[in-house]
Amino acid sequence: MNGYELSRAWFDWCFENPEKITPNHSAIYFFAIEHCNRLGWRDKFGFPTQMAMDAIGIKKHQTYTKYLNDIVDWGFIKMVQKSKNQYSANIISLVCALPKNGKALDKAIVKHAAKQINSTGQSNSSIDKQETIDNKPTKEEQFILFWDLYKKKVDLDKCKGKFLKLTDAEIEKILDVVENYVKSTPDKQYRKNPQTWLNGKCWEDEIQNTDEQKPEVKNKFFYL
Repeated sequence: MNGYELSRAWFDWCFENPEKITPNHSAIYFFAIEHCNRLGWRDKFGFPTQMAMDAIGIKKHQTYTKYLNDIVDWGFIKMVQKSKNQYSANIISLVCALPKNGKALDKAIVKHAAKQINSTGQSNSSIDKQETIDNKPTKEEQFILFWDLYKKKVDLDKCKGKFLKLTDAEIEKILDVVENYVKSTPDKQYRKNPQTWLNGKCWEDEIQNTDEQKPEVKNKFFYL
């Protein structure tokens, strides 16, 4: 579990449930993530009610409790022990709750990015024609997702030409591993150019998981 996974899962869920979510829900949840981070990512931790209310600007205890209970009901926070009043702390743990399909937000972002790139003068008609009945992303859309995840914008046209010639199975594997490769090469100067990465079929290489090597570092700042 990390902040990125928690954030991604949260916004996937929000995108699929816009009628339920409010800014106060997000404020409480992300302050809980921040507090957990400051405490060194404990499995369960104290989450003082008044401190949280002060941090996010909610004035009424009943209002805060309502929003917090919603987040618990939705499965993003587990209530280990409830506080007795607003001046004591709930004991909670964060849960990386995943939505049932989890692809709606990715699909929307990809389609929006595709429209942005094509706004330079290219037509969107080719993308529209390639849409399948089951709403499967086209290769154009999958390339936009790859390009966004790779985060090294070099030789767009050549890279796109290479990508569109790949098989569906190759593209599926690429999208499965590209984020791990990017994480393993945080310094872009040591990350291969995207076209080079594709030409060398580097998605087949074993990628070292850098997260497992990082020692746990606890933040020295704690709330009193």
